Amino acid sequence: MNGYRVVRFLVAGLMLVVISACGETPIDVKALKSQPKKYVGSDTCKMCHLEHYDSWKMTLHSRMMQDAQKNRDVIVTELDPAHIRADLEKIKGKLKIPVDKFYIPKVEDVKYTVGSQWKQRYLVEKDGNLVFAPIQYNLESHRWVNYNEDKWEKKLWFNDCGGCHATGVDLEKKTFVEPGVACEACHGKGSWHAALPKTEVFEKRATIVNPAKLTMGVAVQICGSCHNRGKATKHKTAEWAVGYEPGKALEAYFKSTSFGAGDVKHLYANEFSMGHHQQYIDWSLSIHAKEGVTCTSCHYVHQIGVPPTRSQTLSAGSKQCLTCHVQINNNQAHSIHSFANCIGCHMPKIATSAESGDIHSHVFVPLLPRDTLANPVIPNSCETCHKHKGQDLKKLQAAFDALTVLPKPVGSPVKVEMPPAAPKPAPKKVEAPKPAPEAPKAAAPAPATVAPEHPKTAPKEGEKK
Repeated sequence: MNGYRVVRFLVAGLMLVVISACGETPIDVKALKSQPKKYVGSDTCKMCHLEHYDSWKMTLHSRMMQDAQKNRDVIVTELDPAHIRADLEKIKGKLKIPVDKFYIPKVEDVKYTVGSQWKQRYLVEKDGNLVFAPIQYNLESHRWVNYNEDKWEKKLWFNDCGGCHATGVDLEKKTFVEPGVACEACHGKGSWHAALPKTEVFEKRATIVNPAKLTMGVAVQICGSCHNRGKATKHKTAEWAVGYEPGKALEAYFKSTSFGAGDVKHLYANEFSMGHHQQYIDWSLSIHAKEGVTCTSCHYVHQIGVPPTRSQTLSAGSKQCLTCHVQINNNQAHSIHSFANCIGCHMPKIATSAESGDIHSHVFVPLLPRDTLANPVIPNSCETCHKHKGQDLKKLQAAFDALTVLPKPVGSPVKVEMPPAAPKPAPKKVEAPKPAPEAPKAAAPAPATVAPEHPKTAPKEGEKK
């Protein structure tokens, strides 16, 4: 009996442990949702979504803005004043202030770095505001260039860039939740989602934005809220979508720039981008936008494992294009590059991030020499290739036309006399079948005759009976 009580006690204790392990304190969902949503930070998200957190940490979004006070290694080069001024001397004809007047921060002055792939800029504190130092390091060319050197102290980072470099930015309070483009930048504020227990499956799902489950029209605008350039509609001077939240209509919070509206610095006359982070503007002009091919059709935001490509595309180079555009033959225009270099012509590098022409166009339209002939400011796809750089544009266009215009038929038509067709035989007349003759009636059978019975004779002597 005592053993039975011990077993019951152990079972009850085990059940208590299980309940307490699963047992988040019951949440009043209605009361929770009556409170405004707040940002909680990606460190909270990783407690349940570790695999997605790890994959996000491998992307450029997570490294857009990094804390240099916590980790000096995020500064990718030396802040050597002598080297920096020597590089600036090489371009002094373009500078708006003398080289010796440039402010060059010390390592300990840098609060945050912005960028680490094409270029890097350095945020410092000035009169209580975060501002970019007037220097920029270009990674691929390994050189220092100027950045807003005549007005850097007046270009307030929170106002101009904050909402796209950090997550949870409060423009009025000049604060943010975390540097970089983190989970809640695309999924929305997570306080409700994090507070609800896992047992509240459906309520928990409903309190967070999953871009993959949105309609494409609003999902793509999440990307467009930052891969864009223009002005806020809910703030007088901000240059990012103040008040926008994932899943909302972007145009209510942000107005994109355009050449037609007077922006000749960031766009060509054909409205193609010449500035960086303007892919959404380009895409909006493309046939992809009309056909429903969005950013995530080609790019992933986070995936398990190391990113396979520099630009986080699902495949490398033209292989990405060929997953949808099956190339049947290599004639006409495609005979120029029979190795199927789609992006070389359809996505020419005509925009600038760090150095001129280091960013692909996202209108997906080849620019021909005739476009440059019509407007010399507009570049063309052909001259972005080193082989055709500096060639005579008229000859280059003529060569292109010769390849892309089908030749007219030459000679005279060939007359072929065909023998007359043999007449078709007349169809045979089909006669109706004749009725079968009647069978003659059988005669009545003759009466059977009975053979007379022979008389029995006695066997002769010697015969067997």
